[in-house]
Amino acid sequence: MVWEWSKGHKRWPEEQTYQYKDREVRQVYMVTVQQKDREPEEQAEVPKDFELDPREGPEDREDETQEVALDPEDPGRTVKVGASLSVHVKTVLIALLRNYKDVFAWSHEDMLGVDPKVISHHLSTNPEFRPVVQKRRLFNPERSVAIKKEVEKLFRGSIREVKYPEWVANVVLVKKKNKQWRMCVDFTDLNKACPKDSFPLPRIDQLVDATAGHELLSFMDAYSGYNQIRMNKADEEKTSFTTDQGLYCYKVMPFGLKNAGATYQRLVNRMFARQIGKNMEVYVDDID
Repeated sequence: MVWEWSKGHKRWPEEQTYQYKDREVRQVYMVTVQQKDREPEEQAEVPKDFELDPREGPEDREDETQEVALDPEDPGRTVKVGASLSVHVKTVLIALLRNYKDVFAWSHEDMLGVDPKVISHHLSTNPEFRPVVQKRRLFNPERSVAIKKEVEKLFRGSIREVKYPEWVANVVLVKKKNKQWRMCVDFTDLNKACPKDSFPLPRIDQLVDATAGHELLSFMDAYSGYNQIRMNKADEEKTSFTTDQGLYCYKVMPFGLKNAGATYQRLVNRMFARQIGKNMEVYVDDID
C-alpha cells in the first residue's frame, strides 16, 4: 500500500508526492507504542490538584534535614536544620534559634496580625458585575467533618458569622499528602469581578542568582502569613462562604483571592526594605 498526498481530484506530480510505505509506517507506529509504554516509568507523578493554599509546603527529605526541638518544655515546637552542617555551625545555629524561639508562631493564637494602618486587603470589585451566590454543594460525611473542624479553627479569629451576604462561595476540599483534608474557598466568581493588581512579583531566576556565593542559606515559610493581613472592613462580607454550620466571611485575607499574592508581596517589601538584596530575598511568604 502507498499513501499519496493529492490535491482535489488530481494527483500531484510524482516529484511532489509524499509516499509512505507500509514498512516506514509500521516503524513509526512501533516507536510510538514503545514510548507510551515507557511513559509511566520515565515521568514523575503529577498531582491532579493544583496548589490552593501555601500553608502546606513540600516535605523535606529526611536525609537532608534534622528536626530540632526549640523548647524543652514543649517538644512539639520544632524546626529543621541541615543535616550536613558542620558540628560548630549547627551548634551555633540551634543556640540562636532557641534564644529567639518567642518570635515563631506555633498556632493561630500566636499570630497577632498586621496593623491595618500598615496594610489591609481591598477588593476593588467592578460595579458592572452582579454579585453571585453559588449553588450550595453537598459533601459526604467524611468531608463534612473536615469542614466543621476547619470552621471551628478559623472561628477563633479569622472568620465571623454573616447574614444576608450578596456574594456567597462554596468551600472546596483538597486531599493533602498526609491524607488529611485542606479546606479552601472557591472565589472564582468574585475574582472575575476584581481587576488585576499589577504589583510586580520578584523573578525566580534573579532570586536564585542573588543567593549564589553565600556560605549559608536559610529558608523560612511564614505560618499562615496571608491570614495576618486584615481584610478591609467594607470588603469582608464579599468573602462569604457557606457550610453546613452556616454563613461566614473572612476578617483576614484568605488565600485564593485574585490579588492576595500582590498584597502580601507589597507588605514584605515594605517590612524588609533594608534587608532585601543585602542578606535576604523574599518571594511572597517564602523568605530566604
